[in-house]
Amino acid sequence: METSRAWWRHAVVYQIYVRSFADGNGDGTGDIDGMRRRLPYLERLGIDAVWVNPWYRSPLLDGGYDVADYREINEQFGTTSEAEAFIAEAKAHGIRVLVDLVPNHSSWDHPWFRAALAAAPGSEERARYHFLEGRGDAGEVPPNDWQSVFGGPAWTRVPDGQWYLHTYDESQPDLNWDHPAVADEFDAVMRFWLDRGAAGFRIDVAHGLVKAPGYPDAGPVQELAGMPPGQHPFIDRDGIHPIVRRWRRLLDEYDDRMMVAEAWVDASRRPLYLRPDEYHQAFDFDLLTANWDAGEFASIIAESVSSAQAVGSDPTWVLSNHDVVRHATRYGLPNGIEPGLWLLDGDRSLLDEARGARRARAAALVTLALPGSAYVYQGDELGLPEAWDLPLDALQDPIWHDSGHTVKGRDGCRVPIPWEPTGESLGFGDGGAWLPQPRAYARLAAAVQENAPDSSLDIYRRALAIRRERLVDELGFELLDAGADVLAFRRGDRFVCMTNMGDLPVSLPAGEVFFASGPFDDGELPPDTTVWMA
Repeated sequence: METSRAWWRHAVVYQIYVRSFADGNGDGTGDIDGMRRRLPYLERLGIDAVWVNPWYRSPLLDGGYDVADYREINEQFGTTSEAEAFIAEAKAHGIRVLVDLVPNHSSWDHPWFRAALAAAPGSEERARYHFLEGRGDAGEVPPNDWQSVFGGPAWTRVPDGQWYLHTYDESQPDLNWDHPAVADEFDAVMRFWLDRGAAGFRIDVAHGLVKAPGYPDAGPVQELAGMPPGQHPFIDRDGIHPIVRRWRRLLDEYDDRMMVAEAWVDASRRPLYLRPDEYHQAFDFDLLTANWDAGEFASIIAESVSSAQAVGSDPTWVLSNHDVVRHATRYGLPNGIEPGLWLLDGDRSLLDEARGARRARAAALVTLALPGSAYVYQGDELGLPEAWDLPLDALQDPIWHDSGHTVKGRDGCRVPIPWEPTGESLGFGDGGAWLPQPRAYARLAAAVQENAPDSSLDIYRRALAIRRERLVDELGFELLDAGADVLAFRRGDRFVCMTNMGDLPVSLPAGEVFFASGPFDDGELPPDTTVWMA
């Protein structure tokens, strides 16, 4: 039976994007051997768990989210036995391991989809996916108007005339969760990894498993925000929740396991995913997409805390991940600029990198002081900015192709980590790196920051140590009024977090400042700075 002290309620989880974390064999691609070698670094950082992005067998057309075998490790990353060893060694370092589960779609290289293509329309093999006849006199028009999240139609036609659904890239056919074999298979996959010591799962596209009966048109407004809650034809449908409850019953057979939902849904719908018999956590993406504005931050935080607690859960804070522009760059752009679109041909003069770095540190102290858990994307602790100037011929994200070269995509947040200030790949491995690293990454390398007081790495390490000492108990939460440009809140009787999100210094209240995201003068809090006070 879970208690308020369940580990995941207050955990800090570090996200590892396998291809870009550490290369153990010098082939330019990150791997499990590299991850194992860096476990002491992660232990010193002070995190509680790691979430490993998909490490399964895959053609890697979408960074591993196109899974060809959910039980085997991609040969570029290692072997299944090495994955088991990593889980065991991480545990010895006091670190749990969450694995990424991708239940919305498989790769087109998955044996099921290959069998579906070889089978006839109406066959059992095709029923495990979404194969439909087209519209028009000869079926030449897609079955409906659904658009892929990556751009372009969500349907691709096969030689016999039918169309299959892919709400992401065409290499990722959507699985049909109305088919009992699909649910049975994922039960077996979950047990496979739980039996090998995994602490649980991050569930990819948790909002997308169920499609509306009859596959109705979405209409001119395809986005979730343009439709009444729960009415989008393939996002956030009520039929998702029986699937989640089935998973929860399975996890509850094991001790101390959990799952977190990647659910891009309206904030009013997130609590549905957090009911006591469903997900343990669901990412709070509203803060990730918020402007640098004290009022906006405060409103989102208040809603997230209250709505999660109303269903017996806790918020799950995240500032960056493998799908979004790194927050050190987002915060360096003016409010109102869409970072993902700015990457391609936006006005470069708008970017203030120093301001973005200050704000990134300040925001980190905010999320690490809030109730609930926090997820840290690899490189956040080093203050890495987005590699926004990647040459176009280096891009590998399918978004670049699927959008018709109008959206640069996510490669810029997936550039390999700099471990050393020198070398062909800055210590990532003995050879080069699968994506080019910006020159600026050299001065942010882990080795450079290792013994540098007040470096980004030093701030993260000290913040995590203080959090573990002072903030894992049930302390309560109260927003404070400290002025229009200041985000302030109290945890318990002797912990206050204050962030100046304005342009001018503000006066600090009486009390002891025992930690800060940057330098400050006695009595005044500079812009873009967070302090922790007693």
